[in-house]
Amino acid sequence: MELRQLRYFCTVAEEGHLGRAAERLSVRSPSLSQQIRVLEDRLGARLFERTPAGMALTRAGRALLPEARTTLAAADRAARAVEDAGQRLEVGIPPGLPPDVPPRIQDAARAAGARVSFLDAGTAHQLTLLARRELDAGVVNLPADTTGMAVSVVHDVPVGVVVSAAAPLADLAAVSWDDLAGHELLWFRRERAPGYHDAVLDACHAGGWRPRLRVSAARRAVTRAELADGSVVALQPESVHIGDPSLAWRPLADGAPRMRVALAWRGDERHTVFPAIAHDLAS
Repeated sequence: MELRQLRYFCTVAEEGHLGRAAERLSVRSPSLSQQIRVLEDRLGARLFERTPAGMALTRAGRALLPEARTTLAAADRAARAVEDAGQRLEVGIPPGLPPDVPPRIQDAARAAGARVSFLDAGTAHQLTLLARRELDAGVVNLPADTTGMAVSVVHDVPVGVVVSAAAPLADLAAVSWDDLAGHELLWFRRERAPGYHDAVLDACHAGGWRPRLRVSAARRAVTRAELADGSVVALQPESVHIGDPSLAWRPLADGAPRMRVALAWRGDERHTVFPAIAHDLAS
């Protein structure tokens, strides 16, 4: 079993409700439910009784809870010991990253016996810092020039259309490229992640939509304010705005571009922890 699954189990047990636990963990309820089922399958026992009122621990779940807390506490102590020994690794993360990725990296690092701190930086800046050996690893948007880097894809999801919940597009089950005619695209500066920037716009053009760009910071509060104008849309993964009732995410009916995110580190360095982290993230 994984530390992440034990952490998920403890959170559901504490909240007594799958939706509240998912919101606290910044993950989707279906993903959280799936991980709980995987843990139950591995242990060969049901851990929760699922009722309309929420999630109640079974006898097996009550037996596991103190052990899970002990295991997580031990993992945290181990991580602090690594940190106290000065073995802390710095990992870059780009703006607009799905919120579940950083905690997954932390859990995978702890499981591998390491601890990470994060640097908020765009893909292009991360690659520059990696080349200068000023960053241990980066979470980068693909495509990107990762020459000389070891690269492992850790997140690969389609982007969809994010709009104000009050906009007409929010009434559609799926959005076509024709539906986007006349809408502006809330987008980011190209220098932050040139490859991803161009790949998404190429997909828009292939679908027949050549939007006027409204450049803005990739921050949730800013995005919410910009999208209040129903003529503006964003293209992002669904997970970025889960739990925000003011916004709606709708899939693209066809030709949706994808957000592909990879963990990258210098291939000539012997940071054996990063292949382990990448393997855990990809599983």
